[in-house]
Amino acid sequence: MPRLIPDSGPQRVLAASNFVYTVGSGLYLTAGVLYFTEAVRLPAGQVGLGLGVAGLFALVSGVGVGHLADRCGARGVYVATLVVQALATAGFVLADSFWPFVLVVCVAAAAKAAGVAARSPLIRHYGGERPQEFRAYLRAVTNVGVSVGAVGAGWAVQVGTVTAYQLMVAGNAVAFVVSAVLLALLPPVAPLPSADGPRWIALRDRPYLLLTILDGVMAIQFKVLTVAIPLWLVGATAAPHWLISGTMLTGTVIVVLFQVRASRDIDCPEAGGRAYRRAGVAFLLSCSVVSLSAGVPAWAAAALLVTGVVIHTVGELWHSAAGFEVSFALAPRHATGQYLGVFGLGAGLAEALGPGLLIALCITWGRPGWYVVGALFAVTGLLTPAAVAWAHRQQLARRTGLGATEKATV
Repeated sequence: MPRLIPDSGPQRVLAASNFVYTVGSGLYLTAGVLYFTEAVRLPAGQVGLGLGVAGLFALVSGVGVGHLADRCGARGVYVATLVVQALATAGFVLADSFWPFVLVVCVAAAAKAAGVAARSPLIRHYGGERPQEFRAYLRAVTNVGVSVGAVGAGWAVQVGTVTAYQLMVAGNAVAFVVSAVLLALLPPVAPLPSADGPRWIALRDRPYLLLTILDGVMAIQFKVLTVAIPLWLVGATAAPHWLISGTMLTGTVIVVLFQVRASRDIDCPEAGGRAYRRAGVAFLLSCSVVSLSAGVPAWAAAALLVTGVVIHTVGELWHSAAGFEVSFALAPRHATGQYLGVFGLGAGLAEALGPGLLIALCITWGRPGWYVVGALFAVTGLLTPAAVAWAHRQQLARRTGLGATEKATV
């Protein structure tokens, strides 16, 4: 078991703020789409279109706000993103037609992506000698918070009234405000001076951009548990439908118990590259096992699905830990927010494009599509160690060049 409470005060503040935030996120992630279709009465097609537009809109916010956090102080910028997210979420209750809906979800999605980038310098500054391990701890906290929020969302869905759904939205907005208030207890982080040279260095770092793309492809795996497996279970297998919740709970428990432990041995970029490779193999095996659950008795389908989810979640532990390591370790300290904002572009693309890709391959095509998806993950994992090595060599060359420049100046 990871430790329940971090050692230092700032880490405790960040963890508490993250927990409250993710309780609110759990409310929306579980039943946000149902709020717009059942309470607002928007057609499902319009909701899907609006969420897709919001996902693409969010891609442009992370890099700029991450750079702002580096230059102006991460705490204040992060608090501002939480306030904007709270206001946009509260605006959901006023969105009674398509275009107001698109406006509020775009603002909320952009603020969410910006907040991830703005929080990164805080994690690096207060994360101790191994901020990557503290980031893994926060991911475990995230899964606990989302699970708590999902319980509240379940109540709203069960009641099914407009008032219940609006209370769910209000709870989400209040959670963001409380999360921002808690950050007032966090000592501010002084902005680091920028290095000489171009301002947008992350967008010029070709190895890091390649890693962003590869991680984005691998990040499609997060939608396997939430999109592909539920649809496959209902449409192609004889497994009981309640197993959808069972598979989600299985994955959540594994992440909470083992994410920190999985991150401890991934302590350098090279280890991160190897973890990507292991994750790709695990996803290939998982997809193969899940594909076999069609056309078999219910008990066999259930056993195969649970086995596939366990294998997939082990791969998810490795993938997440690898992403924490390489994204932080290969980013210059003075540009952490900007670099992590760029790294988030990959996950943003996976968020926007992953569901459609998985539905087309795994659900529409069927069993062969699962093998194609698994092979995509495996090939991505095999390519990533070389990309990590390239990025690490460039980082060492950059440090050597800066050192030589400082000596010449002296």
